[in-house]
Amino acid sequence: MVDDSPLRTAVDTAWRVYRARHRDVDAADGRRCLLERHLQGRREARETNGDAQDLAGFGLAYLERLSGDEC
Repeated sequence: MVDDSPLRTAVDTAWRVYRARHRDVDAADGRRCLLERHLQGRREARETNGDAQDLAGFGLAYLERLSGDEC
């Protein structure tokens, strides 16, 4: 069984930091779903060891690359 705790922590952390940097982004913005999918895919592809801090860093970088039009 896969432990989703590091993934959930990473998503929450990256989203919280992103929203702090971008005050105009709503909590229900579609980018959060994209973030979750991206990090889940990274973890499943074993591109990272699943550490929450590493995943959060990857997630924040991913969000910064997204434009509002991709949501």
